[in-house]
Amino acid sequence: MQPLIAVATDVKSFENYTWHATPQQYLDAAISVAGVLPVMVPSYGDRVDFDNLLASVDGVMVTGARSNVHPSLYGEAATEANGPYDPARDSTTLPLIRKTIDAGVPLLAICRGIQELNVALGGTLATEIQERPGSLDHRAPASDDQAERFAIRQTVSIKPGSCLAGVFGAGDIRVNSVHRQAVDRLGSRLQIEAVAEDGTVEAVSVRNSPAFAVGVQWHPEWWAKSDDASAKIFRAFGDAVRQHAMTRLGTRAAAE
Repeated sequence: MQPLIAVATDVKSFENYTWHATPQQYLDAAISVAGVLPVMVPSYGDRVDFDNLLASVDGVMVTGARSNVHPSLYGEAATEANGPYDPARDSTTLPLIRKTIDAGVPLLAICRGIQELNVALGGTLATEIQERPGSLDHRAPASDDQAERFAIRQTVSIKPGSCLAGVFGAGDIRVNSVHRQAVDRLGSRLQIEAVAEDGTVEAVSVRNSPAFAVGVQWHPEWWAKSDDASAKIFRAFGDAVRQHAMTRLGTRAAAE
């Protein structure tokens, strides 16, 4: 069974076209490791019928991106240094996240996705966290080699008794780190699932969610085929998506 999941898209301009796109690594991890079929959602804001979309899919994945959530959405002033921005994506992902949670559809939010999840639920973001006293440098190393930039190099601690402790077990795992923003004030309904050695929030979940609803700051999509921890998060998401699909089919069959 290969149920459908909705996947967020970035809006890019190149080759004299405007593209709604997402990196291949997310799509590949979804198909090959989670066992689900990703369907990309164009970033058209309130022109998207979110309710109909969520009635047609069994999961939602909100991906990472080079752009940042626009600071005006969490009460801060935008600066050139804090960019680039993608307002079309913001106008689509934030309401999609809220409606996904309310509908009880499984949600996996990665990198920019965890930041969007936090802002969607009323939280704020800290930027240029490498400049904070005592903070690690969470940015990717300078390199033209993507494998080097996304190399697994950071330890995060999974909170005992958390949702992710059920996925990884409690304790430490090794992940990659490619970010200069992070969760600041935690959004309502969220709880911390994992932190880095400097206390930076690295994973959250939605409290009392009827479905899997997790955000991670690292990039499991890059090594989902070769790294055990990276694979586990996609397998857990895939299992939740299939469970939702079975439940939805059972409800439909009972109604008929």
